[in-house]
Amino acid sequence: MEQYTHLAVSELDQFVFGRCPYPLKVGRGLTLGAGTVYPELNFTLAPMAINTSTMAEVRSEYAHMADQACARAVALEVPGLVIEFELVPDLTLQPEWGAQVVTVLREALDRYAASDGLANALRVTPNDIREFVRPPLMREGPKWDQMVTSFELCAEAGADMLSIESTGGKELHDDALLNADLAGSVFALGVLASADMGPLWDMIGAVATRHQAVPAGDSACGFANTAMALADTRHIPKVWAAVVRVLSVPRSLVAYEHGARGPGKDCAYENVYIKAITGYPMAMEGAEAACAHLSPLGNIAKATADLWSNESVQNVKLLGGMAPTVSMEQLAYATRLMNQATRAGQANLLRDWLVASDMGHDPQAYVLRPDVVLRLAAEIVAEPTAYLRTRRAALAVLAELREGQAAGEFALTKPEANWLGRLSRQAEALPEDEGRFIEEMVAGADRQKVRLDQYGIDL
Repeated sequence: MEQYTHLAVSELDQFVFGRCPYPLKVGRGLTLGAGTVYPELNFTLAPMAINTSTMAEVRSEYAHMADQACARAVALEVPGLVIEFELVPDLTLQPEWGAQVVTVLREALDRYAASDGLANALRVTPNDIREFVRPPLMREGPKWDQMVTSFELCAEAGADMLSIESTGGKELHDDALLNADLAGSVFALGVLASADMGPLWDMIGAVATRHQAVPAGDSACGFANTAMALADTRHIPKVWAAVVRVLSVPRSLVAYEHGARGPGKDCAYENVYIKAITGYPMAMEGAEAACAHLSPLGNIAKATADLWSNESVQNVKLLGGMAPTVSMEQLAYATRLMNQATRAGQANLLRDWLVASDMGHDPQAYVLRPDVVLRLAAEIVAEPTAYLRTRRAALAVLAELREGQAAGEFALTKPEANWLGRLSRQAEALPEDEGRFIEEMVAGADRQKVRLDQYGIDL
C-alpha cells in the first residue's frame, strides 16, 4: 500500500493543464499528462426502458453515439479521444448487459483507430449499486456480487480504464450535509468512506490487473457534488459546500494508496488536489458539463486538467445534431485552445486567466485555485491517517477561506460569513484523538441507517 507523505507537484509553475510528473499510457496510442489535453466524452441513453426486449435497441443507441462522436472527432482533427461509459443501474444489476455495451463501444473505437488513426481509450464506470440496500452491505450480498461481476465482465469486454463513483459513508453524510454538521461529515468521509475505499480499490485493482486495464480512480460526486448542487439551490451555504469539497480529498486519495493510477474521474473536482499529491493525470469537467449539471467552477476546473470532460449527456436531438456529437465538438474546441496555449509557451498564462475568471465569484471556486490547492494538499498529506487528514483539511480550508475573505479575494454575504465562523468553531472542536472521535460519533449514529460493522467498527 502506498502512503503519500509529500506532494508530487509542489511548484506552481509546474501545476498546469496537460502536464503531470507521471504521464500515463492508456488505450490505443494515448499518453495522458505529457503535454496534450484530450477530450473525454461521456454519453448516456435518453429515457427508455431497459430490459431483455430492449437490449438490442440499447446496444444500437450506444453504437450510434460512439460512431457519430468518433466521426466528429476525426473531422475536427482531435489528437485523441477518451470515451467514458457510465453504466446506468440496470446495466450493472445485469452485468452481462453492461458488458455487451462495452463490446459495441470497443468495436467503434477500434474501427476508427484502424481507419483514421484516432488515438483513443475507453473508461468504464460501473454503478455503485450497494446503496440500493439500506443499510448498505459493503462487501457481501447480491449487490456486491453483481458489482464485482460487472467490473470483471466490462474489463474482459475491452475497458481500458476502470472507475467508480463509490458511495460508502453516504448513508450518514446526507444528513450531515443538510444539517451543516461538520463532525458528521468528517466521520462519514474521513472514517466510513475512507475505510470502504481500501478494500473496494483492492478489488478494482485486482480486476484491472487480470485484464490489463488501468485502475483509474474514484469520485466523491455523491458527497461534494451533492453539496455543490444544494448550494446552487441555496439549501446549504456555499462556504459549507467549499469545505466539503476539501474534506473529500483524503477519502478519494485512498484509491491511489490502493493502486489507482489515474486518470482520476471527471466529476471528481477534488482531482486537482489528487494530482498535486500523486502526480498522476486527472480528468476534470466544468463549462462543457452544463449539459449534466450547473456549477460555479466552469473555467477554474480547466487549470490543471489532463482530460476535459462534458460529464454526461443524453442522446437527444439538438439543432446542431445529436447531443453527444455536439458535446464532442464543444470539447474539441475547448481542448484545442488549451493545447495551442501550450504550443505557444503560454499555458501558465491561460491557466491564470481561467483561474482569475472564477475564483472571486464563489468560495467553491476559490478552493480550486492552484496555489490554494498546493498549500492545503501539503497540510493534508502531513497527517498519517484518513481521519487526521480530514480533520486537518477542515481546519486548513477554513483558515484559508477566512484569510481569503479578509484579503478581499472573494466576497461573502453576511449569512455566508456567519456560517464561516460557525463552521470554524465546529472544526476547532474536532478531537485529535481518533479513537475518542469515533467513540463519540458511534454513540450518536443512527443504526437504522448504517451498519458500522461493514466499515470495521465494532462498538
